[in-house]
Amino acid sequence: MTAPVEVRVPATSANLGPAFDCAGLALAHHDVLEFAVQPSGLTVEVSGLGEGELPRDGSHLVVRAFRAACEELGWSPSGLRVSARNAIPQGRGMGSSAAAVVAGVLGAWALCPEVEAVDPDAVLRLTTEMEGHPDNVAACLRGGLTLSWTSGAGVGADSLRVHDDVRPVVLVPDATLSTELARGLLPDVVPHADAAFNAGRSALLVHALTSGRLLMEATEDRLHQRQRTAAMPASLALVDRLRDAGHAAVVSGAGPSVLVLATGAGQVDAVGRLTPEGWSVLPLEVDPLGARVSRGTAEVSSR
Repeated sequence: MTAPVEVRVPATSANLGPAFDCAGLALAHHDVLEFAVQPSGLTVEVSGLGEGELPRDGSHLVVRAFRAACEELGWSPSGLRVSARNAIPQGRGMGSSAAAVVAGVLGAWALCPEVEAVDPDAVLRLTTEMEGHPDNVAACLRGGLTLSWTSGAGVGADSLRVHDDVRPVVLVPDATLSTELARGLLPDVVPHADAAFNAGRSALLVHALTSGRLLMEATEDRLHQRQRTAAMPASLALVDRLRDAGHAAVVSGAGPSVLVLATGAGQVDAVGRLTPEGWSVLPLEVDPLGARVSRGTAEVSSR
């Protein structure tokens, strides 16, 4: 039997204000999964977040992603054991589904005895097909600030180093929100002026995150946050409260979590004081590496 492999995948926050569906930030908050071939059948073990709630059969998203990758590779293992230790909250806008898809696909690629190495371009393409858009999966795979795009040639992504002064803080409510519901509230057509505004702010966002300056201006948005207020009024109220106090706050992904791009410990503490009861405050670092795959003591490159 092939030796088990471990896949470590980071949480992500997408959009980052203006960069809807094209930018994501990898966060040092991880799910860790072990994949092993077994003689027959399927065994799924879940600990941490989602224990007792997530399915433990073939409907589990990690298993579905693993099997999709196996089909891509033309490989059928005799049986599969998946052991997941989850720390990423589900349904909160922190990229839990992207992390699951990336983990399953990387697990299959790393376990398959018929391939020598993970193909990062093929993994990005397949995970994007499963997620529907590349922003979260690209950040999960590559780490740091990741920009992603689609073209006639397929899906592309590149990552940049975030300035050391930037300190992400994620504020997580008890409530969940489905991405499908949140996206369903967006209009089909937007004014030209709003599109131009967001294009300019998206360009500024890259400068702000890599320089540690102009974060308030760079995180302004007109395309998607206000349009989804009905689905998460408490989140938008918290964004307004934080921004009024001078903090670069945005809805994290599809919500309902809120991401604050703080600079320095003083801002992190101030954000905590402004956060209402019932919300968890997660001061995090940027994960510069993205998903990592290891077998025993050896690391298998996923980039």
